[in-house]
Amino acid sequence: MKVNSPSYLKHHFLIAMPHMADPNFAQALIYLVEHNRDGAMGLIVNRPSGLNLTDVLEQLRPDEPVIPASQHLPIFSGGPVQTDRGFVLHPVEAQFQATLSLGPLSMTTSQDVLFAIADGYGPKRHLIALGYAGWEPGQLETELVDNAWLSCPAQAHILFDVPHDQRIDAAATSLGVDLRLLSSQVGHA
Repeated sequence: MKVNSPSYLKHHFLIAMPHMADPNFAQALIYLVEHNRDGAMGLIVNRPSGLNLTDVLEQLRPDEPVIPASQHLPIFSGGPVQTDRGFVLHPVEAQFQATLSLGPLSMTTSQDVLFAIADGYGPKRHLIALGYAGWEPGQLETELVDNAWLSCPAQAHILFDVPHDQRIDAAATSLGVDLRLLSSQVGHA
């Protein structure tokens, strides 16, 4: 008898299916930072929060002048959990006080990465998010079985080079799927 080992989706995108009713995740593209037997954690990567890096820097270092370019760097709503906590996805070559290697990418949670980006010596390719999406053990697997999500391997160029409002379609296209052609009705064949 062959025992199936679980298949985890770390460094994959989750693409919300058109029938996703939860407003936290409707039309969301999520980069999965971690997925294992203890649960999953990801960042929504296509939903700007309306804040920019200047807004954050004014809170973190109010006595220092803000570089005008930081006004054009959006902060994304990473998910509904700990919305006051920041996460920065970036290529692996940059290391900061609290950087976690995710394989092809890194994630930093310390403020020094924000200062480096603002001051012009941080990673040129980055995505800054406040909050994250989290799943308890088995919860994401159940949602996948219920057809709430499509998944595909994550691609850095979609995260960093594709405009945020086109990322979900770019990820779906990488699977050969046109989300506009999928039914908003849920069911099983």
